[in-house]
Amino acid sequence: MPTDTQKPWEQSLGQFLEEVVSRNPDKTFIEIGGLSRTYQEFYDGVRKSAAMFAVLGIEKGDRVCLFLPNCIEYVYSWFGLSLIGAIAVPVNTAYKRDEMAYILNNAEAKGLVTDPSLAGVAGAAADLASCVKVRLLRGAEGSIPDGWTDFGEAHVAAVALESPPEISPHDISMLVYTSGTTGNPKGVQCTHLMYVAAGQGFAHWTEATSDDRFFTCLPYYHANIQYYSTMGALAAGGTLVVVDRFSASRFWGQVREAQATVVNFIGMMMPVLAKNEPLPDDKDNTVRLFYGSPSFPPEFLADFQDRFDTDIIVGFGMTETCFGTIEKIGKERRAGSSGEPRQHPQGGFENQVRIADPVTGVPVGVDTVGEITIHNPAIMPGYWRNDEQNAETLRDGWLYTGDLGWVDSDGFLYFVDRKKDIIRRRGENISSQEVENVVKRHPNVLDCAVLAVPSELGEDEVKAYVTPREGATPDPEELVYWCAENLAYFKVPRYWEIRDELPRTPSLRVRKDVLRQEKEDLIEGCFDREASGIKLR
Repeated sequence: MPTDTQKPWEQSLGQFLEEVVSRNPDKTFIEIGGLSRTYQEFYDGVRKSAAMFAVLGIEKGDRVCLFLPNCIEYVYSWFGLSLIGAIAVPVNTAYKRDEMAYILNNAEAKGLVTDPSLAGVAGAAADLASCVKVRLLRGAEGSIPDGWTDFGEAHVAAVALESPPEISPHDISMLVYTSGTTGNPKGVQCTHLMYVAAGQGFAHWTEATSDDRFFTCLPYYHANIQYYSTMGALAAGGTLVVVDRFSASRFWGQVREAQATVVNFIGMMMPVLAKNEPLPDDKDNTVRLFYGSPSFPPEFLADFQDRFDTDIIVGFGMTETCFGTIEKIGKERRAGSSGEPRQHPQGGFENQVRIADPVTGVPVGVDTVGEITIHNPAIMPGYWRNDEQNAETLRDGWLYTGDLGWVDSDGFLYFVDRKKDIIRRRGENISSQEVENVVKRHPNVLDCAVLAVPSELGEDEVKAYVTPREGATPDPEELVYWCAENLAYFKVPRYWEIRDELPRTPSLRVRKDVLRQEKEDLIEGCFDREASGIKLR
């Protein structure tokens, strides 16, 4: 429990967990991988995990990489390491040897926990990282390879930690590496305070109670499942249901089986679900609320809410702070907006969102596009050992997000684009996201990415990469006229490329940096509306 002088969010994860467990120890907290654990059983498992790591030589401040699918050992490890002041480092399970080795070496990880299905990559990467001293393997069957410790055996043998060391709310709980859309990934230092505040806030924003069942299909290396699904369920005293991954064909069956009431989404999940063929039982679900990002056009929201008999709220957030903006349930919604600054349910937590000039960093007025900046008590202390990036991102207590947007006179935020993704065409600035949103609304399109390509006239031309809806064959000429009906002529892409899939980050964002580097001539082999004789004005 926080002391009289502490604010409610100023707790370590150990303090917070002890508090929430005491409320209802026998209630089911988590269902994952075919297992179910009550709050007390989970806490006991966490304390055993803490003791296990301590016996293996993991100390306060040490980093331990978690290279695992969604499983109970993942959550035990995160909270167990936090209990002794060590730092969990989640790693994308799609990473190959060199990508994994980069994380191990950059974090100077002392330990590594992995799964038999990933042990080959993990072992090869660890061989390239002399800092790794402890290797744990969960779910192993049969003999354990030399140099590895059986997680299950070590966990069973451990005596639950009775008196955890004192940990500051400002200590680091997780080192979360961002997707790295430019250069190598950066390690975001996420404090205990950030996670506690996120959970308390999310339970408040979603009006959650202990009766709610939080469902997520996101991987544990993603901040969303950490901040909101896991910490939100804990704060509300609800139940968390975790599945391995998102599957459009299995999603609603999983949701119904889970009896889910609150579901988190990211990126393209919602458009993909909306493009599934309507079924008679679409309304047959218990979901009262979807939360995620980005924002959607009003007509999309209305159709989705009516078809599935549920509600959606969206927000703007990032790993670097769990407090950005959010829409309020049952309150005014504004088309294209990501809502208002998120606030904590308890007083004294002030979250501000303002817009700054993208060059000078000086605040600008309302209705003016600039860089989104955020100030609150739950901002990261910085990137791991990256002074140059910290100086650019953290200034005078404000987090400079690298995203462009604007705020109206009532404080509602409107996201425009990443700074580096703005397209300059013939004297006009074009938001790639605005164009993408229009293309995605076409019935034959599943997803779209828009970026700048060189123009023979200087500045940029606009190119659209399109992935088709299953069974559909989008016609570039038809897409041109679709865009022309919904966009100013200068925003309509000139070049079009239809492809089966797009490269993605762990958070399902399109890797535009990969698209830009795929080939020297980005317009080779593309449909060119000007060469095809299509005139728009």
